[in-house]
Amino acid sequence: MSVSDLISAFDAIPKIQAVTPDVPASVILDAPEWLTEGYLQNTLRKYYSDQRLRIDWVKVNPALGKGENYGGVLTRVKAQFTRSDGTSQLGHYIVKSTFEGDEFAQNTMEPYDIFNREMEIYEKVLPKQKALLLEIGDTEQIFAETMAVDMPNSALIFEDLNARGFVMPDRLAGLNLKLARIVLRKMAKMHATSAVLNQRENHCLETYDRGFFNRYTENYAPAFVGMFEAATRRVAQWPGFEATAEKMKSLVPMYMELGKRIFDISPGHISVLAHGDLWTNNVLVKYDKDSGEPEDVIIIDFQYVAWGSPAIDLFYFMNSSLEFELHRDQQEQLIAFYFGIFSDTLRRLQYQETIPSLHQFHQQLHQKKFYAAHVSMSVFGIHRNVETENADFNALMETNQRAINFKNACYQNPITSRVLRELLPVYEAEGLLDADQ
Repeated sequence: MSVSDLISAFDAIPKIQAVTPDVPASVILDAPEWLTEGYLQNTLRKYYSDQRLRIDWVKVNPALGKGENYGGVLTRVKAQFTRSDGTSQLGHYIVKSTFEGDEFAQNTMEPYDIFNREMEIYEKVLPKQKALLLEIGDTEQIFAETMAVDMPNSALIFEDLNARGFVMPDRLAGLNLKLARIVLRKMAKMHATSAVLNQRENHCLETYDRGFFNRYTENYAPAFVGMFEAATRRVAQWPGFEATAEKMKSLVPMYMELGKRIFDISPGHISVLAHGDLWTNNVLVKYDKDSGEPEDVIIIDFQYVAWGSPAIDLFYFMNSSLEFELHRDQQEQLIAFYFGIFSDTLRRLQYQETIPSLHQFHQQLHQKKFYAAHVSMSVFGIHRNVETENADFNALMETNQRAINFKNACYQNPITSRVLRELLPVYEAEGLLDADQ
């Protein structure tokens, strides 16, 4: 549901303020300037089809701390409002918006068109994928429901799933086997429905071709190559890794090209709409209150969707978000688990193209294996970073001394060092550190 028709009225609305002394004072902290009480009131009126709805009080706070997210601004909203029939209701919402006022971040991300594409995905694609699952009697919720899409402000408004018991898992700990399998089950259904949707609607998803690596821009090179160079500096300090560090140095000029090849379409391979950024911070988990075991997962954040190999999501997720032992030892088994659900969903939806065998699927993924090495070497350090002083988008995307200091600090983390120490010999033996691969 779009709220763009309401934007012209928002400028005349006062900023959020207290309404009555017997309710919590309305508060706004570090939120976009346009996010006013009037904006929220008009959005809720539209969503609930109730033009007499009025907000009683509202609190607005940042949803994530510094260093927790680099792809936009997330704002948590709690509002009490009264409906036209006199009933009072408490609502919990998440507002996701672009980097307001940050010209560098906006210019860097502009070629990726992430905000417009994500809004398109929530409005036009995810509802169709949900309908496909319902077609085969599968009612499992995979995505968050969207309350509003605001094109002028590049914003999305969702129900805050935290109010239903969904929370973000600990990005520093890594996901256990049970939780990883839930994510992979939903990933498999998401991928399968996208393949069927693209087939049924005349290749409608193939225009989504601007993932992290693409043939249009290299604006993220300072982050990916810069992190790889920081990893190389760290590895060069370890006795016995001198030859490995030299190989890594020789890989720098080819690094972005190798990444682009992962996202290129490979003839004969099965393709899907990959989430593109599927890691710990982009899944919300509901845990059992008594046992603490994970019960359910919702996948969020579709800014970097890309039509391409399932390897994009599989390698990104498995090499960024799992407990170390799973990261190191269980990937083949996890891929087989994913594939069983993926292929079954394709068959139930009567997918008309060739479904590979499990062995063929492994072979297809192996051709994209550099992406596993990339995530372990250049992305894992960002995701497990504990350095907060310089942890922001600019530190990732710039090449000045502050940015270099931040990237170097990412590799002082013991778990990041362990990943490099144990997996670099494996990647080297597979030829994934060779410039001529």
